[in-house]
Amino acid sequence: MRLFDNATEMFTTQEYPATTTDLIDSHGHLTLELPNGSETIADVLGRMTEETYDNAEEARLATYSAVSQKAIGRKGYSDRDPICMGEDGPDEVSF
Repeated sequence: MRLFDNATEMFTTQEYPATTTDLIDSHGHLTLELPNGSETIADVLGRMTEETYDNAEEARLATYSAVSQKAIGRKGYSDRDPICMGEDGPDEVSF
């Protein structure tokens, strides 16, 4: 996922195991540029309980799970949801 391109180095240069506090202390100032705004690593990881990460992948996945709604495109949008019985569904849009 390209969402964290500007923070990729953070995950790979950190010594592991590392705690949530370790990541915030070392990299909390980094800004994640999101589709609908930005957040710092401190903002994102500050939403989580204290965890210990054994490797960069665990830390990256935890960070993905903690970003705010600024990281999503159109809120509530899905072109894969089935149409409920009794509904005609949305009008098709051509891009």
